[in-house]
Amino acid sequence: MTLWRTVVRDAFLIIVGSLIFAVGVDVFEIPYGLAAGGVTGLATVFSAIADGLGVFLPVGLQTIAMNVLLLALVVRSGDRGYIARTVAGILACGFFTDALVPFLPAVGGENDLLLCALWGGIITGVGLGLVFRTGGNTGGTDIVSQLLARRTGMPVGTAVIIVDGVIIAFSATVFSIEQALYAAVAMFICGKVIDAVVDGPRSARAAYIISTEHEKIANEILYTLNRGCTELQARGVWSGNSRPVLLCVLGRSESMRLKQIVAGIDPDAIVIISEVHEVFGEGFRQIGGS
Repeated sequence: MTLWRTVVRDAFLIIVGSLIFAVGVDVFEIPYGLAAGGVTGLATVFSAIADGLGVFLPVGLQTIAMNVLLLALVVRSGDRGYIARTVAGILACGFFTDALVPFLPAVGGENDLLLCALWGGIITGVGLGLVFRTGGNTGGTDIVSQLLARRTGMPVGTAVIIVDGVIIAFSATVFSIEQALYAAVAMFICGKVIDAVVDGPRSARAAYIISTEHEKIANEILYTLNRGCTELQARGVWSGNSRPVLLCVLGRSESMRLKQIVAGIDPDAIVIISEVHEVFGEGFRQIGGS
């Protein structure tokens, strides 16, 4: 893919993803006090506090201001492409979040918080997932989480849960505990949808096969299943004997056929099948594909 096509594709995904994200938060989350973590959740809380004081404080404008401060922490990375895509994501999400408010209805109600959490999480997850597919992000608490993980040595995922959990807990003091719990549901769903959008639905299977009949099994995989097969050299710790391990990557629908092949040759073979989200190369997608 040429450079200009990549730039156009990334710009399109960032704009569309930011637009979808804004629809999710404006329709299902902000009107009902669902501060589902992140900078947007924090801005939702501050906006509600300001509204109680008679001051109008736009959520989108807040997210841009907060992210500008946080972005200063990652500028040192030196990756200009990443920084450009992140800045674009921050500006687009913040702009659309405020710009779409007059045109979007608030769907649901105080008695339908579960509906709002479900659809808010799904729609915002789709939007953010499209932005993340470009290799950038929308800034926010991910930056803080990465710094916290680096300073403390904890896993990044744990740091994200802690940072967003603090924001959701803070929102309970402004809205209600019930709204905070539903916000946590929206945050969880959003994360799952992001993973699905970024990784894509094209999951495959990786099979590891340990058998004394490895040659026959490999031959059947190659010529009956029409899949490549790699022989890995391994050694049993207890027996000390060397025994090859076959590695085969195949589509979801082919895993049952593989088990039938192995069972027909060596019913005592050890077969380990795991799911992989992305596979590139011959017989699968090209590594440059989206």
